[in-house]
Amino acid sequence: MSKKPIIGITMGDGAGVGPEVIIKSLQHQHLYEESHPIVIGDASRLEKAAELLNIPIQLTKVNDQDSMTETAHGEIQCLDLNLLPADLPFGQVAAEAGNAAFQYLKKAIELANEGKIDAICTAPLNKEALHKGGHQYPGHTEILAELTGTSDFSMMLSSPKLKVIHVTTHMGLIDAIQSIQPQRVLKVIELAHETLSKSGISSPKIGVCGINPHAGENGLFGYGEEEEKIIPAIEEAQAKGIQVEGPLPADTLFFRAQRGDFDIVVAMYHDQGHGPIKVLGLEAGVNITVGLPIIRTSVDHGTAFDIAGKGIADEGSMLEALRQAIELAPEK
Repeated sequence: MSKKPIIGITMGDGAGVGPEVIIKSLQHQHLYEESHPIVIGDASRLEKAAELLNIPIQLTKVNDQDSMTETAHGEIQCLDLNLLPADLPFGQVAAEAGNAAFQYLKKAIELANEGKIDAICTAPLNKEALHKGGHQYPGHTEILAELTGTSDFSMMLSSPKLKVIHVTTHMGLIDAIQSIQPQRVLKVIELAHETLSKSGISSPKIGVCGINPHAGENGLFGYGEEEEKIIPAIEEAQAKGIQVEGPLPADTLFFRAQRGDFDIVVAMYHDQGHGPIKVLGLEAGVNITVGLPIIRTSVDHGTAFDIAGKGIADEGSMLEALRQAIELAPEK
């Protein structure tokens, strides 16, 4: 019988909703039946979150990662990095919280690379705080790629009705369009095919978005971006036997995909892909970095500073991210 996978949960920005959704998620008994969760963060912040939620917890601090032992429902194990000041306010950008979020993730990556945890599930960080803390990255994905030495990667958003993978992510729209090149589009198509094939979908159907309205309408809109940047990649992917179609108008492709015509959509830029997923429900979406040598899933929402510390954050996306981390973790 296989052992339960060890899932490292990074606490994210301690001034956001991360500590709260982690505490709420770890009240669900099925997580302990299916996995061994361990939080990588600040124990004192988890205790503060539990107090404001009025949830009694049994917290076990772990200072030596080699001493991690399986926990039972009702016990929360924390690899305590002890980085946050006791008086850190909720809902405000703080350099200390940004640096701590980076350090939690760095530790989790080290543990995953060493085989001491089987997957990483990340609570949200705040990009402004991250930068103030001295770490100039656009977000989680780029940190993971650099610290694992990965050059070919992409962000995939997954929900029960729709999966979307991105050619570009955290950059301005003009920069995104300039950076879209046939080889990058081809690589993302290949990552989508490989990821879904590994998940058990034989010959996954992939739909590729255009850049311009109506996918350029045969040159009517734009300056030939579809013909220059996308069509060569699709033709090469088709020649390799990948079942891919496009470029297709984004305004109808996402509807067709959630209806079942496609298993995944290749989006050209951040908001093109994120918008449809979030319309379907923030609580259902999960962010998965594909192409990495380790498994990483994440909530598909931000730090929500407007509600942080109020005890009202919904843990649905964290639960779904944990479920997918458990499902994707390698068997022992």
